[in-house]
Amino acid sequence: MRTLVVFALLALVAPAARAQTPWETAKSVAGKASVGKLEKEINKRLLDEGRKNQCSFKSDSDVLEPGCDAKMKRLSNALVDAKKKLDGAGVKNFKFVVSGHTDTSGSAAHNKELSAKRAAVIQKELVAKGVPADEIESVGMGSERPLVKPDDTPAKKAKNRRYEVQVKL
Repeated sequence: MRTLVVFALLALVAPAARAQTPWETAKSVAGKASVGKLEKEINKRLLDEGRKNQCSFKSDSDVLEPGCDAKMKRLSNALVDAKKKLDGAGVKNFKFVVSGHTDTSGSAAHNKELSAKRAAVIQKELVAKGVPADEIESVGMGSERPLVKPDDTPAKKAKNRRYEVQVKL
């Protein structure tokens, strides 16, 4: 019985002994803030690169128009650079997420499916350019997050038909 009581007391005391000192807590918070800042910096760069390197798709399809090879190479280089920064900061659990977006033409279900297919094509292209397949995923957003509201002109619709790449920690 005494042994049982001693083990119970040790179980209660052990977490207290492992509690962080105020200094360890401060270092942990500073590290998280630093990683958050890095994530924000990387996502800004990836969004900028994605906007500069948009590839066009054939109308209402997931087939890329010719001429995307150089754009995909530049985008994949941006992901490789981002990975180096994350590795340098000791961040290991991350994913690059390619999100596909459409304009508001067509049904929501069709747009969701089409945007998912287009994001998967971009994911495949980036993997072919050297981004590790286990570090990248794709998701279709449909017309849920437009850049321009309302998209009632051809130019506005074109801005909403896009893909974006971001890092998720």
